Amino acid sequence: MTGDRQQDTRARAIPSRRRVLAAAALAPVLTAAGPAAARALPAKMPGTGHTGRIKPVRTDLADWAGVARALGRSGNMLRGTTYHTGFPRRDLQVVSKGVLVTPGLALGTHVAFVRYADGSTMLMGDVVVTEKELQQVTDAWQAHGIEQTALHKHLLSQIPDLWWTHVHAHNHDAVALARGLRAGFDRTGTPPAVPPGPATTVDLDVAGMEATLGAKGSVEDGLYKIIFVRRETIADGDLILPPGLGSTTAFNFQPLGGGRAALSGDCAMLAAEVPHVLKALRRGGIELVELHNHHLAEDPRLFFTHFWAVGDGVELARALRPAVDATDVVPSA
Repeated sequence: MTGDRQQDTRARAIPSRRRVLAAAALAPVLTAAGPAAARALPAKMPGTGHTGRIKPVRTDLADWAGVARALGRSGNMLRGTTYHTGFPRRDLQVVSKGVLVTPGLALGTHVAFVRYADGSTMLMGDVVVTEKELQQVTDAWQAHGIEQTALHKHLLSQIPDLWWTHVHAHNHDAVALARGLRAGFDRTGTPPAVPPGPATTVDLDVAGMEATLGAKGSVEDGLYKIIFVRRETIADGDLILPPGLGSTTAFNFQPLGGGRAALSGDCAMLAAEVPHVLKALRRGGIELVELHNHHLAEDPRLFFTHFWAVGDGVELARALRPAVDATDVVPSA
């Protein structure tokens, strides 16, 4: 983003935001007792700075060894609190709007585990499945106490037909959560993990894109990515979420040659920001794909829009900048 003065001006231009703990990712659910019991926590819990709000605790990879075994692959730590594992659908050959979509652009399943001060664990994720896989995956998760809180699209007119579904669960047995998640994955064609490839460069004007968007990005799996996070503290029911979990604005650029890229992205928005963001995207020639919620019990209510475009990388960044400026976000660390 630009300087503090511009951020403050933009924040005043958008209707007032409640700087409260906001649920950003999917309503909590106890595997045995269901969502209502998961939210019926005591008025005061250890490790909280607010009545009834439970803070995440720092963990390391060793704390998640059992989860890694249950999932059948290793993950990585994000910001010291979030254990993340990716399941790219390298088995799929997907075409959208005439573009062969790489796994990193829009075919990645991502799941996250967070440990809390009361000893419980929250799971949330965004999972890509084919239309043929969707119902059997849903049945497997329901049998293991894994809830789905969104079912939506990331791409326009894709072949084959795909769906993206958000999953959520909360209890005191992280390995059981991972096994339940794995039961659903085993009903898909998700391939085994492969070692990461060598570092690569991308045929994009990265410096120009970063200058336009006011943020630094990263190259991963042949794609260029820029991520912003909401400035509010976010909570899911009584669980305070680590910064950036379940509330990010993300832009993925797949190089097409000659400085051009396919863009697949989404913005996290408050209700008052939604019309400004959608108008900004359309003024920039960006195609809207989806407007939906990821969550069941957030405060304030969060909305997410997915979008698509193809063009020069810097021009795409220029088209995105007004949408970024219409939301209360900062670049991800």
